[in-house]
Amino acid sequence: MSLHPTIDVLLTGGRDATARVWDMRTKACIHTLGGHTNTVADILTQAPNPQTPFLRFCFASGSPDNIKIWKLPDGNFLQNFTGHQSIVNTLAINSDGVLVSGGDNGSLHFWDWKTGYNFQKHQTTVQPGSLDSEAGIFKCLFDVSGCRLLTAEADKTIKIYKEDDTATEESHPVVWKPEIMRRKRY
Repeated sequence: MSLHPTIDVLLTGGRDATARVWDMRTKACIHTLGGHTNTVADILTQAPNPQTPFLRFCFASGSPDNIKIWKLPDGNFLQNFTGHQSIVNTLAINSDGVLVSGGDNGSLHFWDWKTGYNFQKHQTTVQPGSLDSEAGIFKCLFDVSGCRLLTAEADKTIKIYKEDDTATEESHPVVWKPEIMRRKRY
């Protein structure tokens, strides 16, 4: 369940493989967002950017390889993010536009949500003495600064990941040339 920060809508995810958008004033379902093949495990709304306050989005996860993004409040489907090999339990987004998804197999995927590019993957390690099957990530969220990611995991641990302040383009290269960024010649 997620309440949008600027418009009066509530989003819910269900076991019927749909997410629903509810008008908080009328208490009516205004959109049913489908396309999932399993339970919608997490749903997230994105706070609008002050420079583009009219752009509002929501994200829903569940089945493996199934993170969907819709535009609000009209409910138009925009994109499906692929790459997970397990059920996606949790989603988090920071103010820089980084979307993180956590899977049942302990994988964290970092996305540029505007383009759908998966720029980093991380596999968590289970606590010593735990079974490998306890590698799942139940919940993740960013702190207020957006620089630290907190995860609650199946091995009964809470882990805190901090942004690497010393990272440079040379030490952490990303080889990526998306078509969307390519200049058109006239």
